[in-house]
Amino acid sequence: MMKNFSHSPLNNNQTQNHIRDRNNKKYSLLSAVPLRISLRGYGFCMATLFLFCFGSLVYELNGGPPTILLDIRQYLGESTFQDDHGPPVARVLPFPSQVVYNRVGKCGSRTVLILLRLLSEKHEFNLVSSEIHNRTRLTKHEQVDLIKNISNMPQPFLYTRHVHFLNFTRFRVEEPVYINIIRDPINRFLSNYFFRRFGDWRGEQNHLIRTPGMKDDERYLDINVCILENYPECSNPRMFYIIPYFCGQHPQCREPGVWALERAKQNVLENYLLVGILEELEDVLLLLERLLPHYFSGVLNIYKSPDYKKAGNMTGTVHKHTPTLEALQVLYHRMRYEYDFYGFVRDQFHLAKKKIGLKSALRPSAYSHDFLRDLALRTPEPLEGEEEEEEDEEEEEEEAQETTLEDAASWLVNS
Repeated sequence: MMKNFSHSPLNNNQTQNHIRDRNNKKYSLLSAVPLRISLRGYGFCMATLFLFCFGSLVYELNGGPPTILLDIRQYLGESTFQDDHGPPVARVLPFPSQVVYNRVGKCGSRTVLILLRLLSEKHEFNLVSSEIHNRTRLTKHEQVDLIKNISNMPQPFLYTRHVHFLNFTRFRVEEPVYINIIRDPINRFLSNYFFRRFGDWRGEQNHLIRTPGMKDDERYLDINVCILENYPECSNPRMFYIIPYFCGQHPQCREPGVWALERAKQNVLENYLLVGILEELEDVLLLLERLLPHYFSGVLNIYKSPDYKKAGNMTGTVHKHTPTLEALQVLYHRMRYEYDFYGFVRDQFHLAKKKIGLKSALRPSAYSHDFLRDLALRTPEPLEGEEEEEEDEEEEEEEAQETTLEDAASWLVNS
């Protein structure tokens, strides 16, 4: 008969030891699992922290987030909890959102202002039109104050005023986008001459309000007499008018000469988005609509509308007429720097039209260079460097004898 060892003391001890060893191994395995998990989690946290720090460094050095973060955001979706539950997102500003139109007097600025008022209502930008008309040259403190006021305006804005070019970067302020319009210098002078005396079609007596102190002798002064007899209003430096608007606030910008001319050209190239010419106003508006759609979209539809035509026709100067050929030739000589600049701006404007494929019929200037060049050959050359006022006729004659006369062709070659 076989023995039953299951109840033997030795067998019982071995069984209990075996069970105890098996349980100890189980507990040791279970205790090792959380240790491995904690080490793995710790490593993951450290790696995440390192990537976050590295990504932040790249973001700061390159001025933007790394591509991988953008890809992750795109993968996860653009919407965030803050987007869904936070305050409404601020309005996205157009670029550029700061535009300055330092409008040149008698170059269609009142016509453009009517358009801007209508456009500001349509496109909801802030139009600020200064009523200061006789402070184009500013002191340094006045420049700082004006630049600060412009920079603090609610964006998007378009600020306009009769003022010479302001260099924002000189005062470490972000430069706005500049635009402007000029016109044939003789046409501009004639428009201003008669506007000061007789106003426009908006009111029969508005010229009396603008120039209440003007005596009748001055108001009804024949323009040919004013030009040919060197009245201050028809002589330099008052004839040097357009260039300072682009040259700037430097004192030398007010002196007729090559320095101011070249600086004005440089500013046009470096600081102006567009300088158009009034003789091609429709093309100017087309370019502005293309370059600044947030401001000028639909401007041509407004410009060609009957209501605008009715309002625009009221801005025309009354009693304006053309001087004699001799007076025109004298004007052209006194404005030779202005015509040099006008020709430069016209060429740049045509180049801008060509770049965007804009083709349109050109409207010729009232006083073309060919016309004035032929005119110069038929009339005597005026004296150069007229002063605003002379003490007496003898002094004027002495200065004229000392002044070197230029050949008529020499100052028209590069015009």
